[in-house]
Amino acid sequence: MTSITPFLWFNNNVPEAVAFYKSVFPNAKVEVVNDFMARFELEGQKFNALNGGPKYDSTRRCRSSSASRPRKRSTISGGKLTADGGEESKCGWLKDKFGLSWQVVPNGARSLPLGDPDRARANRAMQAMMQMQRIVIADLDKAFAG
Repeated sequence: MTSITPFLWFNNNVPEAVAFYKSVFPNAKVEVVNDFMARFELEGQKFNALNGGPKYDSTRRCRSSSASRPRKRSTISGGKLTADGGEESKCGWLKDKFGLSWQVVPNGARSLPLGDPDRARANRAMQAMMQMQRIVIADLDKAFAG
């Protein structure tokens, strides 16, 4: 089976970034980390990282998604990933202090009826989500129900 491993490019702070992500995700596993590169796993997803220097800017086009249990969601998005210079955005998106964008999605959000054939109901849920900074499933359910 073929797998895809995201490759993260950092200016010159791979060890600091890996230590930061390890502090955010308690089940993180670090295979290799040194001054040049790292291989690690966050919640079952493998990553490679490289100190490639500032030749290329960070981009919001490369994003990571993290599903979380609703009760742990505020811990992840409200504090740990945005600590020390990160920032929250809309629809569960945030940027960490290294410039990497994440979408923190509570478990259950993947089954939201945004693709429901009743477009009026689905659109109400989508419009509600577009107003949220952190995704709240109960509020989306209310908007869907009307």
